[in-house]
Amino acid sequence: MPKLGMEPIRRGALVQATIHEIGRAGSLDVTVTQIAKRAGVSSALAHHYFGGKDQIFLAAMRHILSVYGAQVRAALFGAISPRDRVEAIIRANFEAGNFRPEVISAWLNFYVMSQSNDGARRLLRVYQHRLHSNLVDGLRPLVGDDAHDVADTLASMIDGLYIRHALREDTPSGVRACDRVLACLDVILETYA
Repeated sequence: MPKLGMEPIRRGALVQATIHEIGRAGSLDVTVTQIAKRAGVSSALAHHYFGGKDQIFLAAMRHILSVYGAQVRAALFGAISPRDRVEAIIRANFEAGNFRPEVISAWLNFYVMSQSNDGARRLLRVYQHRLHSNLVDGLRPLVGDDAHDVADTLASMIDGLYIRHALREDTPSGVRACDRVLACLDVILETYA
C-alpha cells in the first residue's frame, strides 16, 4: 500500500538526485537506477513516477526553470528603472542557486537534448522566449528599435557563459560571469547615450 502524501516528496527527491547525478557525470550518461539510489527509492518507483530517464531529466529542468523564474520575478519586483530591470534579469541568471556546477551541467545537457527531443525543445523555447521578452521590455526604453538585437546579444552571452563554465573544471563564479554581461550592457548603452 503506497504511503499517502509521499509522491511529491519522492518526486522532489528524484528531481534533486537527477540534477546531482548529471552534475557528477557531466552528461546524461546516468541511469535511472543511479538516480533512484541517490534519491533513496527503487528504480521501479522512479519509472512509475516519471516513465523514463528523459522524463525525469525534463522534470529536473522544469524545476531548475521554476527556481530561475521565481528569482527573476523577485529581482524584477524591486527594479524601478528600465536599466534596473535588465540588470535584475542578468543577475538572476548568475545567482548562486542557478550558477552552480550541477545546474550548469544540466543546462549544457539540456541544450544538447533539445536538438533531438521535442519536449526539451519546447521547454527551451519557452525559456528563451521569456528571457528575450523580459530583456526587451527593459531594453526598449533604453535602445528603442534595437531592443530585440541587444536582447539577443545579452541572451547569447548568458548562454555562452553557461556553456564555457560547463566545459571548465574550476568552480564557476556567478559574480564574475554577471560582471562580464553587465560590462557588455554598459558598452552597448554608451552608444545610445
